[in-house]
Amino acid sequence: MRPFSPGRDQMSKRTRKHKDGTRLAHAGRAPARQHGFVNMPIYRGSTVIFPTLASLEAEDQDFSYGRLGTPTVRALEEAICELEGGHRTLLTPSGLSAIATAITAFVACGDEILVSDSVYRPTRRFCDHVLKRLGVKTTFYDPVIGGEIETLITDKTRVVFAESPGSQTFEVQDVPALARAAHAAGAVMILDNTWATPLYFKPFAHGVDVSIQAATKFIVGHADAMLGTITANEQAAPAVTTTHEDLGLCPGPEDVYLGLRGLRSLGVRLERHQRSGLELARWLAERPEVARVMYPVLPSDPGHALWKRDFTGASGLFSIVLKPVPHAKLAAMIDGLNLFGMGYSWGGFESLILPFDPRAYRSATTWRAEGPALRLHVGLEDVDDLKADLEAGFARLAS
Repeated sequence: MRPFSPGRDQMSKRTRKHKDGTRLAHAGRAPARQHGFVNMPIYRGSTVIFPTLASLEAEDQDFSYGRLGTPTVRALEEAICELEGGHRTLLTPSGLSAIATAITAFVACGDEILVSDSVYRPTRRFCDHVLKRLGVKTTFYDPVIGGEIETLITDKTRVVFAESPGSQTFEVQDVPALARAAHAAGAVMILDNTWATPLYFKPFAHGVDVSIQAATKFIVGHADAMLGTITANEQAAPAVTTTHEDLGLCPGPEDVYLGLRGLRSLGVRLERHQRSGLELARWLAERPEVARVMYPVLPSDPGHALWKRDFTGASGLFSIVLKPVPHAKLAAMIDGLNLFGMGYSWGGFESLILPFDPRAYRSATTWRAEGPALRLHVGLEDVDDLKADLEAGFARLAS
């Protein structure tokens, strides 16, 4: 396959000067190359035919084999890369595969990495299981450590991995401070940017080398596809590209198309998620059943100052801690909800609720809570209806 050239698409070049809302509508599209049709079609295929032996030997075609990319894949990669502000984006079959690929690109046996203690639990499992088996040591750090992370960095540290905010307990990390410490030691700064997306947090403007998204969440936006993205700056891109190809990663064509479709409405969906999420979070903060709300948008949240400094918006994902309550009453509350489904993931149009207890998977910090913790993803439903659903749940909690 011909070497990747970011921004080669004419439409991408024309949208660089525009704001994100315009980019969402146009990045990665080239109707003139698709007989005038607005959307990129789904390219399904493995084999790509070369016209001559000389062409095969020169690898002078844009595409050479389905696993290495198709026009559909390239369109989404270019659009995400433009929004993130990176050098190259690669797609993977899931958010976890994006995380695993990005970390693996920079480590070898005997190396060490630093990972936030509030990280997505499957990331921790990858570190504790796969990396440990490969001889890579993981040290988990307090997510609010900031620049003091330099005290944990050794001459074997290759990666600092952050997730800001953490997708269960919502600690906001000082990403620029982490990046400065990592770079001073020659390490790579990797960020899971799924919660904010590149619309609300610009990773490369804050010192990140590699940005990851579980595109399953807000990019797809409809709970119907699995997809991951890795975007790297120019220095990190070669290592990520080589590892991605060596691992043979390629998402399904329909999932990629659904990612492109979801991307076009990402801006308006996030606005709605944020508006409804903030209204519901404020309402919950006043409820007598709720001990605290973990949502950095609220001035009362410990991470609010950092969020306000570095972010331009928020998604509708946050957590609450209830006051002490028997488990049977908690079950009665959750089981009877009509609009909040109980399930993993988030980012879709539907509202979700999930109980969690991170005590078993924290090592650098201790989780203390007044009562049960619940994570809420506020979907696109009318917020008054969501309040009524929860209010009925609280009534069952008290009965």
